[in-house]
Amino acid sequence: MRFVQAARGTALTRSRAILLLTAAAVLAADVATKVWVVARLSDKDVSLLGGLVVLHEQRNPGAAFSIAGGATVLFTLVAAAVAVVAVRTSRRLRSTPWAVALGLVLGGAVGNLVDRLLRDPGPLRGHVVDFIDLQWHGESVWPVFNVADCAIVAGGLLAFVLSATITGLAGILLLLLPIVPGLGTNANADVWVSL
Repeated sequence: MRFVQAARGTALTRSRAILLLTAAAVLAADVATKVWVVARLSDKDVSLLGGLVVLHEQRNPGAAFSIAGGATVLFTLVAAAVAVVAVRTSRRLRSTPWAVALGLVLGGAVGNLVDRLLRDPGPLRGHVVDFIDLQWHGESVWPVFNVADCAIVAGGLLAFVLSATITGLAGILLLLLPIVPGLGTNANADVWVSL
């Protein structure tokens, strides 16, 4: 019994460490690239891959796609809540892939939160530095984004893929228990929960 408890504790510690290291790496990359962009690209563009990617500084007061620019305080509070939930969830985390997914989301949320807290026009209202512009024939084809945004999307996509795996399938099937005849029995529920 002690061996099982020790193994579970090791998995928990390893998963939490992976989550925190992933988040720290994303945060470091995000902050470093934003510092570089503000210092070097405030008045010029850098074209990469034949103009398909253009790097230039853009300040975003809103959420994704620059929507709701007047709700900056709300976005700051949401990012802080996401960070708290991810850290609290890490206490029960035993899966390395899920640790990476949550670490990506946590690092991205904190990266943009740092901008909201420290950049002009002031605390809780700061504008996020975006700088990656995907273009086709000189026209933007996607809203400008940053490393933190990439990490949030990658973490979300990874979480989606993990939800579709056999262990993730258990959660989906639990949602179907009231709908599908025969799945609602206690015996079946116990099997799915144990996955």
